[in-house]
Amino acid sequence: MRNFTASVMIATLSLGMPAFVQAQGATQQPQAQESPASPASPAQPQQPVIRAVQVVDIKQLQPEVRAKVDEIVAQTSEEELRSLRKSIDEIPETVSALKEKGLNSSHIIAVNIADGVLTMIAKTA
Repeated sequence: MRNFTASVMIATLSLGMPAFVQAQGATQQPQAQESPASPASPAQPQQPVIRAVQVVDIKQLQPEVRAKVDEIVAQTSEEELRSLRKSIDEIPETVSALKEKGLNSSHIIAVNIADGVLTMIAKTA
């Protein structure tokens, strides 16, 4: 994925991800969650490293990006959305980023992970 505007995807968050930095540039000390497996192990795919979390309202997206998100969301099952939202609720840093915007996981319709930034796309009313 090159950048947010070029690639939008639905992703299920993994609880094994490293600590996050809260949205709006506020930093936290990373909680070391080093994997004991060697990085050269081909059996284990590398998990993306998340350094920041941001929340974007779908209304703020450029029309072409919004159209891509709408297309992907239309193909997403309710079960996939429930799973995504459950994962978001289990990660304190994502819950905190949502609370800062006055939102919760039920507002999230998609996420994108690019260049160490987890972008949660929200839809309000």
